[in-house]
Amino acid sequence: MKKNYIVLGLTAFLLLAGFSSSYAATNVTEPTHFSYDHQDEWEFVSGKMQSPINIVTSQAVKYKGSDLTLKYDKVGTSVVDDGHSIQVGLRGTAEIDDRTFSLKQVHFHAVSEHTINGKHFPLEGHFVHEAQDGRKAVIGVMFKAGKANTAFQQILDAAKSNASGEKGIKIDKLDIQKLLPANLGYYHYLGSLTTPPLTENVEWYILKQPVELSQKQLDEFYQYYDDNHRNLQELNGRTVFIKS
Repeated sequence: MKKNYIVLGLTAFLLLAGFSSSYAATNVTEPTHFSYDHQDEWEFVSGKMQSPINIVTSQAVKYKGSDLTLKYDKVGTSVVDDGHSIQVGLRGTAEIDDRTFSLKQVHFHAVSEHTINGKHFPLEGHFVHEAQDGRKAVIGVMFKAGKANTAFQQILDAAKSNASGEKGIKIDKLDIQKLLPANLGYYHYLGSLTTPPLTENVEWYILKQPVELSQKQLDEFYQYYDDNHRNLQELNGRTVFIKS
């Protein structure tokens, strides 16, 4: 049976009127048990800056911040099915607006949590990063049906090998770049975690260019999770920025 459980730089933030005063990092410990079937029962720390959102490209404001500089190690430290998604432990850094974030993990949601002009993608990957002060930055990658992806197949194979889920499987040579598009242009906004406790002040960078997976690979992921996405949330006056 398919599982339905899962677990602006600073200047640009100041442009988000009414939100800048709450930018301090907060506790981001996630509970281990929750259901996407009962999202109306989720509790959250606020209600004005939640994720995911629908990104309307025509309303995005040009962002003058930096490009993303990603330096990811080619290793998956631990591949596990954690009951909420397939999650891969990762190492590396992201340089964003003269700040360094450490890469922690990537996990996947079906269908995509964010939408672009009202359109869902078959899958969305979240590369989760954390700075020394506790702030989180998540780089979102949209996946579409197309050619087979060697890196994603490595992850699927590891997840299959680790059917018990008791101990993570390591991928010594993970071709991590295959999970990222060639163009790192992005949409950026200030939001939240998309799972309880839904903590806010999370920096989101949704890459504009999708990455291809084969339909067979998508179907194989759906054997694990085919509905582990959070419902869209209201924008509530926030600005969405665009960086080409």
